[in-house]
Amino acid sequence: MLIPSLAVLLGLILLVWSADRFVDGASATARHLGMPPLLIGMVVVGFGTSAPEIVVSVLASLQGNPGLALGNAYGSNITNIALILGVTALIGPIAVHSQVLRKELPLLMAVTAVSAWQVWDGQITRWEAVILLLLFTVIMAWSIRQGLRKGPDPWADELTKELKSHPMPLGRALTWLGVGLVLLIVSSRILVWGAVDIAQGLGVSDLIIGLTVVAIGTSLPELASSVAAARKGEHDMALGNILGSNLFNTLAVVGLAGVIAPIAPGPEVFSRDMLVMAGLTLSLFLFAYGFRGPGRINRIEGGLLVTVYVIYTGYLVSIALG
Repeated sequence: MLIPSLAVLLGLILLVWSADRFVDGASATARHLGMPPLLIGMVVVGFGTSAPEIVVSVLASLQGNPGLALGNAYGSNITNIALILGVTALIGPIAVHSQVLRKELPLLMAVTAVSAWQVWDGQITRWEAVILLLLFTVIMAWSIRQGLRKGPDPWADELTKELKSHPMPLGRALTWLGVGLVLLIVSSRILVWGAVDIAQGLGVSDLIIGLTVVAIGTSLPELASSVAAARKGEHDMALGNILGSNLFNTLAVVGLAGVIAPIAPGPEVFSRDMLVMAGLTLSLFLFAYGFRGPGRINRIEGGLLVTVYVIYTGYLVSIALG
């Protein structure tokens, strides 16, 4: 058990570091190519922060562990909203001004409803996975259209400020892009091997490992970027990181894993994990949408989100140890 545990720890450290390098390299490369800041935030950063989940879940499916792939995707969504946004709001209330983000909130609700419908019958077939990827393609096309618009948006202003504060030559950007991608794959293989071995050793499902250890690890890039953005007062960027990541996880991560190998989630995935994810997504919509003005996630709401995460994770740990 010691070697698999060390493999998970090493894999997580390398995964977080390589994901950070990958996002920096990809964002700087896109900037050099003249891509609008809003498009960089919606597509490049959204993909980059979800790259750990994508690579881990694809490798898990290829190795015959679809439960780990599904647990990683849904667990990361739960971690993103309950833990990361909760902690970020405790540091400082998150004010939402971006109209683009206000459009993404109901979109994430709809995508979550589609996922719940797919999980409800206990099977995500290849055709259902293809539907998720098609939805992902449509949303990416919408994101590109939004990103190419010239109208002012607070999120675009924050992204422009952040990109200008970290200039990077094109050569270095391409180097980090390549190095980050290679190390993402290597670290993910180490992490998946260790996680599966631990699950087998403890006699728990790889779904539980995916919902807890792997989900937390692959969500660390979002935690770092959201907390940093909140401390700089870049509230829309903090929320944008989470919304983009959850859309990628729900559609692209589960879709790719399901195309590789059909997923047969047990009834507990719908009655436990999906309901928690859907409830948190609804809470995020109610907190952040701003029906009578700019949305706002205050410290009390952030505390509630963190409390839900602690209770949910504690319950999963009790299952693993019981």
